[in-house]
Amino acid sequence: MHNFKELTVWKKAIDLSELVYRNTRQFPTDERFGLTSQIRRAVVSVSANIAEGAGRKSDKEFLNFLSIANGSCFELQSHIIISIRLEYIEKDIANEVLSLIIEIQKMIHALSQKLKRELV
Repeated sequence: MHNFKELTVWKKAIDLSELVYRNTRQFPTDERFGLTSQIRRAVVSVSANIAEGAGRKSDKEFLNFLSIANGSCFELQSHIIISIRLEYIEKDIANEVLSLIIEIQKMIHALSQKLKRELV
């Protein structure tokens, strides 16, 4: 079992959630139950799956949850790209979000590789 609050990747995912929530406030009201909801659900899923996986009994289970968190990162990237094309989000903010997603994905990959090595 790992303490998720000490994981830098979890902290970055929380930062990402805050950034996304603050910048989806200005999305059109008619998107509240559409794209805004999907974006927020995906971003929260990243940190939640890291935390849930860290709390599992085995590293094998943790790896599975890291994979789910990574999938949520890809989903979020897609939503942000759509938001850019619809001009719901400023490009500089979107680029900041996308850069942070990529950084988190690299950290997830590195942590996953470390856990896989420890399983052998």
